[in-house]
Amino acid sequence: MRIAVLRANAVGDFLLALPALEALSSRYPEAEITLLGLDWHAAFLRGRPGPVAEVVALPPVTGVSTMEAGHRAPPGLFARLRERRFDLAVQIHGGGRHSNPFVRELGAGLTVGLRAPDAEPLDRWVHYGGHQHETLRFLEVAALVGATADRLEPRVEVTAADAAEVAAVLGEPPPGLVAIHPGANDPRRRWPVESFAAVADALGRPVVVTGSRAERDLVAGVVSAMRRPALPLAGELGLGGLAALYRACDLVVANDTGPRHLAAAVGTATVGVYWCGNLINAGPISRDRHRPLVSWTPACPVCGTDGLDPAVPRCPHDPSWVAGIPVEAVLEQAHDLLRSDHRP
Repeated sequence: MRIAVLRANAVGDFLLALPALEALSSRYPEAEITLLGLDWHAAFLRGRPGPVAEVVALPPVTGVSTMEAGHRAPPGLFARLRERRFDLAVQIHGGGRHSNPFVRELGAGLTVGLRAPDAEPLDRWVHYGGHQHETLRFLEVAALVGATADRLEPRVEVTAADAAEVAAVLGEPPPGLVAIHPGANDPRRRWPVESFAAVADALGRPVVVTGSRAERDLVAGVVSAMRRPALPLAGELGLGGLAALYRACDLVVANDTGPRHLAAAVGTATVGVYWCGNLINAGPISRDRHRPLVSWTPACPVCGTDGLDPAVPRCPHDPSWVAGIPVEAVLEQAHDLLRSDHRP
């Protein structure tokens, strides 16, 4: 009746987990699913239809809700969580070195999740390895308690509040709108702004260029490199507003990042720029409406550090690993999607 799910990270990470959350909700329809997440989860999911009934925003805990070292669980946190008397606790938050001890402290009747070789076991667990699609990985965990998926691609419902946010900022989005999203948290996943600008110009559509406040320079770079006018939106919309904006678009062209996942989840066709390793773990599962373009760069363009072996430490360089993807290849997929009616 009470299920806790640990998944306390970024937008794309959460969306990749949605099919597993839906599977749990379908298998246990009377249960209340509590997401152990972050503040942004609480804001985005409040009042939004879906499998999550409640969000508990965790404080910074190293390896659980932050990657920063030195953050221990604050006094009283586990006592407050144990008061909820969870029947089941689900760990879909990495290999488990930090997250499995955290989940065991919840005092749930049954714990299930992922386990890398350096992690302690849960009551039921599946092996955590480097090269596996995250959505399929999480569905393996859900299957440990008899939950199976009706669909593999995540879906997010756009609410009236989301649409109102877009209307307040943008008014009525023009027909035929295309969104360009040049940002990504990891600089190595960013396609050059000049390439995005070339695609946007060649499509001949109304264009909006989206990004966070921290990505204003990237957004401005695309707009200034374009020959045609485009609307920059960098931080003016919250996540719900961004979902509504993307729902109004015919196409979103983006790097491998949370906004691409969000666009796909609200039903919009996408063209995504991917590095090969990331495609394995986080690429779109279907190809009818989502077209990934893949960079096969195997090593750092600066120092040659192997990028394909998960055991090799990350080098300090941040050049784009996807810059070699041709503009023409992205345009070919974009034109194909725009020629067809790809709305659900």
